[in-house]
Amino acid sequence: MKAVLDGVVIAESDNTVVVEGNHYFPPDAVNRQALRPADLTTACPWKGTASYYDVVVGDKVVANAAWYYPEPKDAAAEIRDHVAFYPSISVEQS
Repeated sequence: MKAVLDGVVIAESDNTVVVEGNHYFPPDAVNRQALRPADLTTACPWKGTASYYDVVVGDKVVANAAWYYPEPKDAAAEIRDHVAFYPSISVEQS
């Protein structure tokens, strides 16, 4: 799977974890240069508190388009620090 914005690959891995229909990319599969920490956090009752990134490609910024769980609850431990993307970022087969 790969996550793409305007032709730029933001993340790519054959080992994503699918949770609730979202592909969570392992931390080492993500192009960190395309991510900028955002101030947003949200809470999920079973996964925990999500932190967000803006996705930045050239002059284009897609606010809060990626999220991850730095300290997930036990039920979601397998996605610790994995990054998922909102539909504004295309996630497709590699």
